[in-house]
Amino acid sequence: MDSPSKRRKKNDGSSKPVRKLDFFFAKQTAKAAAANDAPPSETTEPKAPEAVDPTNLTDEEYARKLQEEWDREARAEGQGAAQPRKEEDLFSSNELYRDPSPPTRTAVNRSTEDKSNTVTDGVSTSIIGSAAPKLQSNTLSLQSTATEEDTVTANIPFDQSPLEFEPSKYIPDLRKHWTADGGRATYALLTRCFILVNSTTSRIKIVDTLVNLLRTIIESDPDSLLPAVWLATNSISPPYIDLELGLGGSAISKALKKVCGLDNAGLKTLSNKYGDAGDVAFEAKKRQSFTLRKPKPLTIKSVFDSLVKIANSKGNGSVEAKQRIVERLIQDARGAEESRYIVRTLVQHLRIGAVKTTMLIALSRAFLLSKPPNADFETRDPKDLAKLKKEDLVDIYSRNEEIVKACFARRPNYNDIIPALLEIGVGEELLLRCGLALHIPLRPMLGSITRDLGEMLTKLQGRDFSCEYKYDGQRAQVHCDDKGKVTIFSRHLEVMTDKYPDLVALVPQIRGEGVSSFILEGEVVAVDRSSGELKTFQTLANRARKDVLIGTVTIDVCLFAFDLMYLNGEELLNRPFRERRDMLRSLFVEIPHTFTWVTSLDATSADTETVSAFFKSALELKCEGIMVKVLDNLPNPDLLDELHPDDAPSLPPTPKKKNPTKPKGKKHTATPDADADEPKKSGRRKALPATYEPDKRLDAWLKVKKDYSTTSETLDLIPVAAFHGSGRKAAWWSPILLAIRNERSGTLTAVTKCMSGFTDAFYAANRAKYDPDDADNANVLRGGKPHFVEYGGGAGWPAVWFEPHEVWEVAFADLTLSPTYTAAIGLVHEDRGLSTRFPRFLRVRDDKGIEEATEAEELAELYRKQEARPKAEEAKEAEGEDVQ
Repeated sequence: MDSPSKRRKKNDGSSKPVRKLDFFFAKQTAKAAAANDAPPSETTEPKAPEAVDPTNLTDEEYARKLQEEWDREARAEGQGAAQPRKEEDLFSSNELYRDPSPPTRTAVNRSTEDKSNTVTDGVSTSIIGSAAPKLQSNTLSLQSTATEEDTVTANIPFDQSPLEFEPSKYIPDLRKHWTADGGRATYALLTRCFILVNSTTSRIKIVDTLVNLLRTIIESDPDSLLPAVWLATNSISPPYIDLELGLGGSAISKALKKVCGLDNAGLKTLSNKYGDAGDVAFEAKKRQSFTLRKPKPLTIKSVFDSLVKIANSKGNGSVEAKQRIVERLIQDARGAEESRYIVRTLVQHLRIGAVKTTMLIALSRAFLLSKPPNADFETRDPKDLAKLKKEDLVDIYSRNEEIVKACFARRPNYNDIIPALLEIGVGEELLLRCGLALHIPLRPMLGSITRDLGEMLTKLQGRDFSCEYKYDGQRAQVHCDDKGKVTIFSRHLEVMTDKYPDLVALVPQIRGEGVSSFILEGEVVAVDRSSGELKTFQTLANRARKDVLIGTVTIDVCLFAFDLMYLNGEELLNRPFRERRDMLRSLFVEIPHTFTWVTSLDATSADTETVSAFFKSALELKCEGIMVKVLDNLPNPDLLDELHPDDAPSLPPTPKKKNPTKPKGKKHTATPDADADEPKKSGRRKALPATYEPDKRLDAWLKVKKDYSTTSETLDLIPVAAFHGSGRKAAWWSPILLAIRNERSGTLTAVTKCMSGFTDAFYAANRAKYDPDDADNANVLRGGKPHFVEYGGGAGWPAVWFEPHEVWEVAFADLTLSPTYTAAIGLVHEDRGLSTRFPRFLRVRDDKGIEEATEAEELAELYRKQEARPKAEEAKEAEGEDVQ
């Protein structure tokens, strides 16, 4: 008799023990034994097997014994049963089915002893009965959900050209297949698309695959389109709605161990080998021989609803509730591929390359070619489009893409856009329905990057522009309606209203007469309220993020406003920047050191010295650099020759990027590029708009920043540990934890994590150099963090620790005080160490040993020099003025 500690519990969580199979088959076992003892008859009969003793057998061995016994019984009783099945047929699946006609032979769970029955990598086996269709009498069959995939969906060629793909050819079979699952599109449809997208790096092919997926859902199950888009974009809500899964890695690990039968060692082995959580789930599911329950096919809508339930689980018991949902999702995933993408969705790292822009392009093309069954908007016949020239097809695609992109830039929420698309398709009406709205953030306009003032002046030659300080703060979008409700969003569209209650209270004071509602944009910067001195971004980052009360604010901020996009119910996006700026400065009230305008300078490309001096002053005030913005909507200067040939200035052509050389022997495809917004034209410079263009990065706004070139100092750092890479770098170590020397303590102190400046070849070589799977690799330290390395883990815990033996030269933009790293702590600040901003790997210093790496006092001295540099230059200029 089993001891209580070794009894299994039922899956429903009850404490009742599960009876063994030998209990249910006791009569058959007794009958077989009696037949054994009976005198032999004249008729030749097969000898009955010995009674099956399950005590020392695994589930699989016991099942084989039972099958052999039942086959012998069938022949003995003359039932005409089939010959004994081959082992490969017998165990081709992992569910136990039995003809229910003899009640005593109904298949049930067998409770096993507490012993190892590991197959591979810690994957254990189990057998379960199920209410399944009748099989042949006296036949035991085990079915594997690891191979039970949706064959109907798996053969749909989503990667065809959308002009050749016909959803109607596949929809009848799909609907027939979905009937058993409630008529909804199954998750297998998404998985099929993900597999194809993940197998190519072609941007065109990725878009085509998504277009065909969306068209199939639009025409077959429109209600599943919205959840499909959310899942394909690896999210469940827009950033400004607080709906986060809140799942840690432990939840995924527990679910994989429970559902796939992994033990800790098996899970660790797979994690070390594959890194990516989805790949670990794929391998675990692929190797799983048996399951405890027949999976219920996942639908797109059920997966999305499950994620929303996880995100909405709050309070007591929420952790357990989330865990149950995660386990059910992984358990119901049919096949290894579904498991891979379910887990990647849960860890919010889908890795299919379907970013926002790709999805918007795919939606615009899908609704150009397809519509729901009951919709009446116009679509285009793919066969007619296939006859067009490439330029004409690109033009048609571009018009739809621009409309969808413009709508999403103003209303970045698929919950608003998808229903409108299903009803009216893509057209001008869509822009009216999904226009700018208060308390819904628009995606901010972005500036192009330039490396120096010379490049900037060349690009803006002949234009009037405004130079503005680029403050080292946090970009903020402030919304206020006519009832006084205020909402503040970050540049990533996250709500920051609770973080800045002092700014919310400030709004009634800055709103001038006649201003009822507005949307303005500015930079929130930490300041000294009395002197107005600017503080660093690190200071601002130390401010609490949630539930901040005005009385508890210890870090004062100033809002430097620079643009106005909405006023009294009217969009200002199409107004030139000069006009928007004038309205901002005339209709709002300035409060020194609290609410003011960005420091600016209006100039032209001829004002080289003035602009250079302005840029220098921005750096002296610890700004990141300057922003340069076109003031007015001028005509294209290249056309001035034709309009006014006598007055036209002589302007150089805008520098163009060289197109990569096409490889020989490859035919150029006629499919338009997914990123092509319009046909490429040569020889003419585009007129730079002074309008506000949400979610676009244009040369009308240029960034000139202090970069690596502004500092000649580099650091010699020691790589001491590394983290598992993610995405494309999942097989490599990235980022790398770097350290300096501390001569006083004789230790190495972590200073930064670096993931910039590496090539793929270096990543591969570095992974091989520090391979923890190689037992003979002396470059890897076993047993966790070595005692001679100081690291608190505030930036995450490394996956592998290195034997320190080499030095890397690393460039950086700035040294900053850090609450995470303790390098040089006590030398420049009592409680904080130093770290680097934007570290970049340059080379391995083969000429230096670790005893020659940067030391803590050297790092502190570099920080002091950095802080003293602006003051020294200020004093030098003052001295020059006195001499004059």
